[in-house]
Amino acid sequence: MAYAINHIHLKATDPKKSADWWVGAFDFTIFSDTVRDAGDRFIAMDSSNGVRVNISEALPGQPPLAPGDAGVHEGLEHFGLDSENLEADIERLTGLGAEVMQGPTEMGPIRICFLKAPDNVRIELIQRL
Repeated sequence: MAYAINHIHLKATDPKKSADWWVGAFDFTIFSDTVRDAGDRFIAMDSSNGVRVNISEALPGQPPLAPGDAGVHEGLEHFGLDSENLEADIERLTGLGAEVMQGPTEMGPIRICFLKAPDNVRIELIQRL
């Protein structure tokens, strides 16, 4: 069996605010926005190339969400997004509230930059040279 990435799931204290940022920043499309039977708000979005990105809040009765960590850390550290113009995207995303954490850095056939997105999500922009 071939394994494909099914989705990326983000947690946020305000899923709608977070989803709106991803829609504005990367032209994601909101597929659904529901309150699940468990009582949490759950927003499913699709990226322009069809990768599903879900955002939900803590379930009722669960402790508040622990703060995220946009720094380098063990476990799922970041996810990458293609860029046609790194500088233009950095300027646009920082204008939307993202913070540059590292780069831009040239690495052979690519240039990369790491940013802190809302909810302390670490993203990598990748421009092919």
